[in-house]
Amino acid sequence: MTSRPHSVKGIRMPTPVDWMQMNDEELLEQNIARLGLTLEGTGLEGFVQQLYSELDAKGLTFHPPCHVGDEWFCPVGIPAIFVPFFLVHPRLRELERRQILEVEGERTDAFMKLMRHEAGHAFSYAYRLQHKKKWQQHFGLASTEASDTYRPRPYSRSYVIHLEDWYAQSHPDEDWAETFAVWLTPDLDWRARYKDWKAIQKLEYTDQLMRSLADKPPVHNPPFKVAEYNFLNLKLKTYYARKRKEYADSFPDFYDNDLLRLFFVADTGEGTEKASTYLRRRRRQIVNAVYKWTNEHKFRIDQLLRRIISRCDELGLRSRTTDVNRDLHVATYITSLTKNYLFTGRFKRTK
Repeated sequence: MTSRPHSVKGIRMPTPVDWMQMNDEELLEQNIARLGLTLEGTGLEGFVQQLYSELDAKGLTFHPPCHVGDEWFCPVGIPAIFVPFFLVHPRLRELERRQILEVEGERTDAFMKLMRHEAGHAFSYAYRLQHKKKWQQHFGLASTEASDTYRPRPYSRSYVIHLEDWYAQSHPDEDWAETFAVWLTPDLDWRARYKDWKAIQKLEYTDQLMRSLADKPPVHNPPFKVAEYNFLNLKLKTYYARKRKEYADSFPDFYDNDLLRLFFVADTGEGTEKASTYLRRRRRQIVNAVYKWTNEHKFRIDQLLRRIISRCDELGLRSRTTDVNRDLHVATYITSLTKNYLFTGRFKRTK
């Protein structure tokens, strides 16, 4: 969902392999660049055309080119949108779900939200909007150093709300992309939605700015070949190993006192069971509940819960089977850790 520095390597496109009937083990050994993936001829092509129709409706003639990449992003300075490869084919969506437990952008509404957001990045590069003084007055300096974590203010009315986790607050570029996406969304009366919000000033500026660009070609639209972008030149198993590591690299040393408040120490007892047994049985339901309210990646939540399960075994903790609120208590605890990650970059909370 962010911009990304690009590198040009001038590689030759490899010969595609026949992969659709491979099992997971065989498929994971394949180089993504050799899967022959394109947006053309897929169901995603219609969504791209929907984006272009939305731009046309606003009088914007620039249609950002869309390509297959390893995630949602625009290369820094390049007005193009890259869509994750795993969305291109049902077989790859199934693999993504088995590996990461979720498929980002799988639903139509989620896909279009992300497309509008990335279109905002593309337009800022195509028309060099981030260099305009008024743009900087409204959104800040695009040169501000980006960070993987930020401290969102959930009740702030200075920013629009489009993607989850108050993403507009993470960086000036994201603030612009989110504002653009809200402005572009069909059938959204943003003037009514953001009435009395300070963010309405950004939306009004975006409306004026885009009206001034109607029917105008981009001032920066460098030609490039998809083959020159080496984002997919790696095996699927390497891609998922990196992705899992990224999601799992900030787990805490758990607070034993917290777990002792959730469970208790006992050898055996009627109406009790091992806490780890209970958590393993309810793992999917707990993960889904935490995901619903945090929108954190399911893989990260699942790995966090697995660490808790392991620690419960080490401490010999048990759970009361008569406690009807067990799921609620555990989900609340993991939610608090997960939301703390958004604010601090760590799951571990401070006392």
